[in-house]
Amino acid sequence: MSSAPDKIDTTVRPPTIGQVPRALWVLIGAMALIELFLTGADRGLVGNPDWRGIAFLYGAFWDPLTTGAAEPVFSLQPYIMYLTHAFLHADLFHLLMNSVILLSIGKLVAEQAGVNAMLLLFVVCAIGGGIGFALLADTTIPAIGASGAVFGFLAVWQYWDGVIRRARGLSLKPVFQTIIGLIILNIVLALWMQGGLAWQAHLGGFVAGLAMGPVMTHYARDHASRLED
Repeated sequence: MSSAPDKIDTTVRPPTIGQVPRALWVLIGAMALIELFLTGADRGLVGNPDWRGIAFLYGAFWDPLTTGAAEPVFSLQPYIMYLTHAFLHADLFHLLMNSVILLSIGKLVAEQAGVNAMLLLFVVCAIGGGIGFALLADTTIPAIGASGAVFGFLAVWQYWDGVIRRARGLSLKPVFQTIIGLIILNIVLALWMQGGLAWQAHLGGFVAGLAMGPVMTHYARDHASRLED
């Protein structure tokens, strides 16, 4: 069994169709299918223009539901919204941004730790994004999008890079620079979008990803061991 942390390859390469795991295509395909239907409804091509509002009503993350300030539409809503919000997006551009990062970093995680570990990370970090939003936000505007999970994937990527650098005696400066860059990006976007950015979900997802770092490293070592057998 390999235990060397530098066995993990953190190089992010542009994914090709043949290289991306089927489960990752299914995950992103589910998000894309939902957004395509909602975009079509917005434009009067399918269903009716109320579909997006209905989808958000049932599946978005509503902070008032965590405080009892609002009543849920159905009994499980206050619980499953921690995950369902990740499958809803504001528009096709919002979906595209999250999908590109998920394809790149998700492919890396699946290669290094296995497909099941990658799916587990998505679920945990999406929930972490919801928790971050619940703890830090005070708004009636719902949170939507997979960006909490995306930031969790970025956190694991940087965690692995840090593990490798420490094992090789290299500087951690690039890791800290990347994290600072992500913080600055969130500040700029938050100011530009004037409250339309759920930075709380980004932070929650990132913290969840860091917390999952040791777990994902364990999965990566087990995955490498199985490949060597």
